[in-house]
Amino acid sequence: MDEIRQFVEDEIIPLEPLLLSGDFASLYPLLDEKRTKVKDAGWWVPSLTAAEGGMGMSLPEFAELSEILGRSPLGHFAFNCQAPDIGNIELLRLHGSSEQKETYLKPLIDGNIRSCFAMTEPDRPGSNPTWMDTTATEDGDHYILNGRKWFTSAADGASFCIVMAVTDPDSQNRYSRASMFIVETDNPGFRIVRNISVMGDSGEGYFSHSEVDFEECRVPKSALFGKSGSGFKLAQERLGPGRIHHCMRWIGICERAFDLVCQRVSDRMISPKKRLGEEGVIQEWIAESRADIDAARLLVLKCANAIETEGPYSARTDVSIIKFFVAEVLKKVLDMAIQVHGALGMTDDTPLAFWYRHERGARIYDGPDEVHKRTVARQILKNYGT
Repeated sequence: MDEIRQFVEDEIIPLEPLLLSGDFASLYPLLDEKRTKVKDAGWWVPSLTAAEGGMGMSLPEFAELSEILGRSPLGHFAFNCQAPDIGNIELLRLHGSSEQKETYLKPLIDGNIRSCFAMTEPDRPGSNPTWMDTTATEDGDHYILNGRKWFTSAADGASFCIVMAVTDPDSQNRYSRASMFIVETDNPGFRIVRNISVMGDSGEGYFSHSEVDFEECRVPKSALFGKSGSGFKLAQERLGPGRIHHCMRWIGICERAFDLVCQRVSDRMISPKKRLGEEGVIQEWIAESRADIDAARLLVLKCANAIETEGPYSARTDVSIIKFFVAEVLKKVLDMAIQVHGALGMTDDTPLAFWYRHERGARIYDGPDEVHKRTVARQILKNYGT
């Protein structure tokens, strides 16, 4: 962990100005060099077993590593454990056919290709994955997909997409209406409509969120992922560990922002004889942030242990708790950090503004905080007869 932390500080963080300035042409070749160094060091895809080319980390161990990598927007990508690829890797490992593993999983693990995941739709609430417009209709030995998805992260430059579509709209069980399919992005029926601008930043390549159109998109039946009707179950299975990854990445962001704050208030003079860090309100913010970040970390590690020992379903209340709690801490710490930096915090001279743009969605994606709070409250109140 110490070696990786030093690597992130010395090798990854210095590349951030290229990302913040949008110089992707210079960024990606340098990132590829760092990825080679990570491979050579034996740190590649840390959550996979050694036989699969990884480090063999348990979920709690990977959670702690994810915090270190989260200190930079480039950290997870450099180690080939970035979303959405890491979630797709897990799904393919557990549920992919032999053909799918050979065609998609192996090159994904090797880092030779990227993938994306399409579930959320512009005209349907992302918090309700049982209600979608995208359909997959059987046609002989094929399925034909029609529909539109958006916020399909990293679709720009991805080789394939795992897409969720309705296969049985008349099923009495709303949780078995949808299925997942693997669609190659060079399929004539797959089209990226645009890279969506997120608070003025549309990004490029991996660092983008796309709106995607499926129009008479024909795929063979072998493209069906898992069993027909298992889309919701697979999505939930993907989201449990995925939220651990997200939350620990958010904590890594908080720690980096916290470091920037402490350095700023130690260096910044507000009068010839007084440093910013001597202000009582600043000291109060620092103390509260330290407590919030530490509390968030312990909650996530508790949840990771619960998933590891009891499974995602048993830990579902813990998963909802960390989602809304850590997202709120992230928002609070980033806002405080920008306030402390003053006008500098609004610029791209630090990563704070980048994170504020892209991570405000933490309280929205993977289900809005309000939905998770309601879920937690209902589970608690069941024990009281409500």
